[in-house]
Amino acid sequence: MNSKIVYFDNNATHAPIKEVLTESLQEYLQSYYNPSGITKFSLNSQSKIENARNYFAEITKKKSSGFVFNSTGTESNYLLVSALSKTLKQKKILTSPFEHPSVYAALDFFGFETIRLQTDKSGKIDLNDLETQLKKQNLPLFIIYTSNETGVIQPIESIIGLVNQFNTFLFTDLIQAFGKIEIDFTFLSGFSFSGHKIGAGMGTSLAYIEPNLIQKKDFSIFHGGNQENGFRAGTENLQSIIAFQKASEFQLLRLQEKNQRLRNFQKKIEIELKNLGAIIVGENSERLSSTTFAILPDTDIDFLMIGLTEKNIILSNGSSCKSRTRTPSENLLAMGYSKQEALSAIRISSGLFTTEDDVELLINRIKEVILKLK
Repeated sequence: MNSKIVYFDNNATHAPIKEVLTESLQEYLQSYYNPSGITKFSLNSQSKIENARNYFAEITKKKSSGFVFNSTGTESNYLLVSALSKTLKQKKILTSPFEHPSVYAALDFFGFETIRLQTDKSGKIDLNDLETQLKKQNLPLFIIYTSNETGVIQPIESIIGLVNQFNTFLFTDLIQAFGKIEIDFTFLSGFSFSGHKIGAGMGTSLAYIEPNLIQKKDFSIFHGGNQENGFRAGTENLQSIIAFQKASEFQLLRLQEKNQRLRNFQKKIEIELKNLGAIIVGENSERLSSTTFAILPDTDIDFLMIGLTEKNIILSNGSSCKSRTRTPSENLLAMGYSKQEALSAIRISSGLFTTEDDVELLINRIKEVILKLK
């Protein structure tokens, strides 16, 4: 059997960019001093963190004081919701039915009442429903930019139009979008993104909260030290922060070329899947070029996944935070698919290092396994 691992689970974690991790580790080995120390060596470490903070401020055209480095996307989303809880007089918010579980958990933890907007099989929120809800109550929004399962990109320009019309504000989970598509950050009041989703390795994420909203309110979850301007206690992961900046630079420099290549791969994969009877979720909606979420209605997904794993093909059956539980995809249920259909989906997510040969192997192995299952 071919020992090569063919990786199509980049939405779970992007394959690491080796030169980025090598360079960041080398930099850390040469200057590993605690950023919170008082010596010039520690101050040099802190300056590297501030350089990274300023870099993200520059590419997003946001204020550097609003960025908080932390450990994971989940923590970033908790920080965003914590900030909202300290900002709003009424803990009530509009959200989509496609959020990452950490967003719903954070909203519940901080005592928010949530109104989930309507959707359909397009995978996009219903803008008419959003407008109706805003006319009833002028509430803030927390809406994921692009689904980590379906890859569907929400109609952000139209959403922002309504945000401006009703003079409210929008928080968004950018963890699956950052480094994969061009983003206009202008009217985003809060957002999150994560290093390991773009090849920086695991360990660092970012939360941004508009400084004018929080006005120095303490929205920190961890207390003790005064790191991250007092908003996130705990020694910063210096190497991971350095890698995050380098990975961002690496990905954004190659964004257009990568997306064109991955779009071609996506078309090829989806043609073959449809020939096998698959339903491509959100097929006619704007989607990430890297993501295909497909329902295979007449296929035992458990056996398909086992068969592909034995052939060293790595993909998933949905969000990595839920994929071991074998519960129906909540995204698909919200879109109007049946429970059986929601249990019969696979997610194929390509990345920067996906090749034509990988795509050919994927298609051939899926065909082989499905043929054996019949």
